[in-house]
Amino acid sequence: MREDRQYEITICSDSVGETAEAVVKATIRQFNGHHVATKRIGHIKSEDEVRHIVEEAAKRGGFIAYTLVQPELREMMKEEAVRLGVRAVDIMGPMMEAFIDTFNDAPSREPGLLHQMDEDYFKRVEAIEFAVKCDDGRDTSALLKASLVLIGVSRTSKTPLSIFLAHKGIKVSNLPLVPEVKAPKELFLVPGNRIVGLTMDAEKLYKIRTERLKAVGLPVGAKYATIERIAEELDYANSLMKKIGCLVINVTDKAIEETAGIIMEYLQV
Repeated sequence: MREDRQYEITICSDSVGETAEAVVKATIRQFNGHHVATKRIGHIKSEDEVRHIVEEAAKRGGFIAYTLVQPELREMMKEEAVRLGVRAVDIMGPMMEAFIDTFNDAPSREPGLLHQMDEDYFKRVEAIEFAVKCDDGRDTSALLKASLVLIGVSRTSKTPLSIFLAHKGIKVSNLPLVPEVKAPKELFLVPGNRIVGLTMDAEKLYKIRTERLKAVGLPVGAKYATIERIAEELDYANSLMKKIGCLVINVTDKAIEETAGIIMEYLQV
């Protein structure tokens, strides 16, 4: 890509556009796309809106990624894209066609089904509330109620991972491991296959903690961010994880999504 040009991808949907945006962002990352802007337009209802979107994209020279379940809106998008010479990528269409052809079924053509307030929705809400309540070992009694317990030293992504998994409907409690603080008795009552330990290379953890100290305005030389203290904590945590017999994941340079994928496969959910 030329460094001096700003590229734009228009993301549009007759729902919120979250699905198309996720695909677009995953694609941009593959191209080191720091100079690619995205514009999301949701809840499209009319053919006039589609026409206007394509006209604007034609002026800016970008392309369109869309998820439109209404057939008339999809047809209008295709026609206008051809007429104005704009590349338009149908994110959901090929998948729906494959489903129809393979299973001989018809789609409901109702936008926003992914975000319906059904049983799964309320399960996710309950899981998120649970994760917030049980974050950072606040409620050790909840360890026994959790579908999953994350353990690890400070700054190994326990909290963001808990919230991410909660959005998948998994009730997660997380517990920080500190050598001077005895692990709660409840931890040893949780089956080992419901506990996942998070660890990280000492050098990487050192960099993360140093940046954390800078962010909160504390002196960089604080014990919390010394390589000696980090090594001590990691040794303690790894020893405890071995005693428990839980799955241990080294999260060094792993994205939250990647770690979550490993855990969900492990839990078979």
